[in-house]
Amino acid sequence: MPDNMLYYGDNLEILRRYIRDESVDLVYLDPPFNSNATYNVLFGGKGGERAAAQVQAFGDTWHWDESAARTYQETVEGGGAASEAMQAFRRLLNEGDMMAYLAMMAPRLIELRRVLKPTGSLYLHCDPTAGHYLKVLMDAVFGPRMFRTEIVWQRSFAHNDTAQGRAQHGHIHDLILFYSRGDRWTWNPVWMAYEQGYMDAEYRHVDPDGRHYKQTDLTAAKPGGDTSYEWHVKRQADGGPWGADLDDEWQTPRAGWEYLGVRPYSGRYWAYSRENLTAFAREGRLHHRSTGIPRLKQYADEMPGIALQDLWIDIPPLSAKSAERLGYPTQKPLALLERIIQASSNPGDLVLDPFCGCGTTIAAAQGLGRRWVGIDITYLAITLIRTRLRDAYGSEAVFKVIGEPTAVEDAAELAETDPYQFQYWALGLVGARPAEQKKGADKGIDGRLYFHDDRQTGATKQVIFSVKAGHTGPTHVRDLVGVLDREKAQIGVLISLQEPTRPMRQEAASAGFYLSPWDNRNYPRVQLVTVAELLDGRGVQMPAPAQLNVTYQRAERVKRSGGEQPRLMGG
Repeated sequence: MPDNMLYYGDNLEILRRYIRDESVDLVYLDPPFNSNATYNVLFGGKGGERAAAQVQAFGDTWHWDESAARTYQETVEGGGAASEAMQAFRRLLNEGDMMAYLAMMAPRLIELRRVLKPTGSLYLHCDPTAGHYLKVLMDAVFGPRMFRTEIVWQRSFAHNDTAQGRAQHGHIHDLILFYSRGDRWTWNPVWMAYEQGYMDAEYRHVDPDGRHYKQTDLTAAKPGGDTSYEWHVKRQADGGPWGADLDDEWQTPRAGWEYLGVRPYSGRYWAYSRENLTAFAREGRLHHRSTGIPRLKQYADEMPGIALQDLWIDIPPLSAKSAERLGYPTQKPLALLERIIQASSNPGDLVLDPFCGCGTTIAAAQGLGRRWVGIDITYLAITLIRTRLRDAYGSEAVFKVIGEPTAVEDAAELAETDPYQFQYWALGLVGARPAEQKKGADKGIDGRLYFHDDRQTGATKQVIFSVKAGHTGPTHVRDLVGVLDREKAQIGVLISLQEPTRPMRQEAASAGFYLSPWDNRNYPRVQLVTVAELLDGRGVQMPAPAQLNVTYQRAERVKRSGGEQPRLMGG
């Protein structure tokens, strides 16, 4: 299987068809669940701000229907613990939305376990509504012993919630269920920075060179190796008090000093061998108490930090003004995925996201030097990920897309089976943002491109798109001209599978030209472009689109330093 693959289609079918057994090191998935919601994609609007129009990527499909019943039956007939869990769920939940959701998840989790390597891990991101059911299902698929952690991530700031008019606790967290495929799994420790209050309390001692340190015990409760011996300390021969000189030249006898031997406190042993304790002394890392018992100096600048815990409150949600935000409603912070990928994979490992959405997992894997596979069922997501990778990584992001049309015949088949996805795909070829697809609400507009070509006013201008999969004629061109006039748009483009007729070309020519102040050039006001031409590399005739197109909210460009991959924290 080639590196860095982006698949369009049903992830269950793609997993079974393309992803081989035990080939993946890490899986992260954030499957959508909200029983009364639709899932929308927001793209950058005029000037890059949030667009008012929303593009429905896929509706709430989790209802018990023939498809859900068929998927449930397949899992049950497969036998095993997953079958038993699904039967128990159905007795408990009957045939509702949650049951339909679990029926969808069960075969996919089975396939994801199949593709994981023996040392691989899976992180399932969910909300508390479904988390407890998914955990039982995961126990059935992976085995209860393979459960590692239930991570709680604070996904929003404090707010008031109401349910059926009644006040309740604010809902501010998500769950991330962490399972491994086997008893041994990839794990790279992740360390968090100490809080200042902890530093002030614990590392309150300061060496002459200004380094902060704390004193730690050098004894242990159980013996192990060379840990029961007498340690030599010194004091003044005249019985004077212990002083600062205790830490100086401890191993060289001097006149006026006597040497005593001490052992650990009663019932304890040294935590280090004599050789190690001697090395600490030579490095000046011992501090002796008045009893003669040494303590070890642990310097703050040498400590890795606090080991990562299962409560993550340090990664804030994306704010409306975040430079990272792309406008995708369920977009997760890049730091969240970077943490998961760093902890449970190594450079060169393969990371899989079967619900990749706007591609945060893909972007994080790319930046951390991992190979990746992304799957999504909408061309909206595929187009958004292409744009995100291009903006953030440029030519560094090399990948292949599977499942999209590569020939006119493929495009015609897609148009016949799923007209909306054909439309999204065609618009993606020119980088256009789809218009709102609510029935009767598009007003003759399937997509838009925004651009700026006026240095003096900075006015935002637009290209209007109309996509036709079936028969086209002069009426469609006249309709597009009417939309241009109504919207006060500068350019209109009709994308069609069919070759434009002569009357259509005549109608388009009669629409005239748009004169751009950017380069003082005339651009056809109405342009007729076929799918074949788009596949052949032809684009829209417009002023400097590579420089001026502001249709999508752009991902931040990744800055490299010394050729190193960016790191979130040590590990």
